[in-house]
Order: sequence, then structure tokens, then C-alpha cells
Amino acid sequence: MTVLEDRIEMAESGDELTLDMMFAWLEKMPVPEGYRTEIVGGHIFMTPQGDTHRDIIADLYDQLRAKYPRKRLKSDVRIDYPGHLNGFASDVTLLTKDATRDSTGRWRCEDVVLVAEVISQKTAGNDYGPKKDACAAAGVPVYLIVDPYTGEWHLHTLPKDGKYHGSVCFDFGIEIDLTGTVVGLVLKTDEFPRG
Repeated sequence: MTVLEDRIEMAESGDELTLDMMFAWLEKMPVPEGYRTEIVGGHIFMTPQGDTHRDIIADLYDQLRAKYPRKRLKSDVRIDYPGHLNGFASDVTLLTKDATRDSTGRWRCEDVVLVAEVISQKTAGNDYGPKKDACAAAGVPVYLIVDPYTGEWHLHTLPKDGKYHGSVCFDFGIEIDLTGTVVGLVLKTDEFPRG
């Protein structure tokens, strides 16, 4: 058992475990360069980001930057979401124009307009499951999954009562039309690489 696992087990037994504690421990650990770290449902995930993953994130970010200022776009920045110990570091996050930080200095999930996740093989279940559910519970209007392994994108909209009621999936090459959402633009997918 690692020191981190031991501390988490001790904290869990006393119901003291918090996201802040877990992230503080992670900051002291030697996380390899090029890895993204986030906490989903109280479980820590460290995911390497390969070229395909980074290229898609960069493409999405660049397309969103054509309309939105840099200060509204975040990548790999911790934002806490509803549910048990959910501190996500999403691939791309778009905030509202009037987004504010909470009392701890972090961005609030209530101010998130779009979350885009690019699938990594080992954590795909999180993006398709608990992270999508937490974003729906937070009322995030647009949740986008880009899957380089299947060559598909999955768009989830219309959050209500903790789940998304609008869902569509298409292959890479088909544009993602967000003009009918608060995002208000079209994202091209024809240059997304496959994994």
C-alpha cells in the first residue's frame, strides 16, 4: 500500500476525506510529466496524454478561440462538480462571460457552458459515465465527447433532473453544430486524428 492509499484509507474511515486533501496529496507526489490528474467519485486517475489526444484538444481549443477570449477557456484546470468527491480537470472547458471564482479561488461548475472530453482508453468509462452525469447534474448545457478510437463524437445537451435529454453521435468529418446551443458555433472534425 502506498502512502497516498494509506492516508486515503485513514481519511475515509474518519469521514474526513475532502477533494482539497486529495489534491494536496497529489501535489506532493511525483506525477510524471504529460499526465493529467483528476478525481472522479473519490478515485484518483492519472492519464497520459499522447499526441492524438493533445492534437484534438488543441484543435478544439483553437476553434473555440476564434469566438471566445482566452480567459473563458480552460484546459486541465480543476473544477469541482456535484456528487461524491468529483474534481475534474476536463480537456476543454468554456466558462460564461460573467464566470466567477468561489471562495477557494476555483472556477464554479455553475459557470461552465461546455465541457469537451477527448477519450483516453483507460478512463473512457469516466467520460461516458460519471463525469457526464455530474456535468448534467451541474446543468452544464453542452457536454462533448470526442473518441479517437471509434472515430466518433458524442454531443449531449438539454440537462434536466441530473441527466442529458439531447444526444447525438456522428463520425469524424461531420461538423458539430452548436449554433442552437449557448456555445453558438460549428466545430469542424475533419482533421481530428484517430487513436
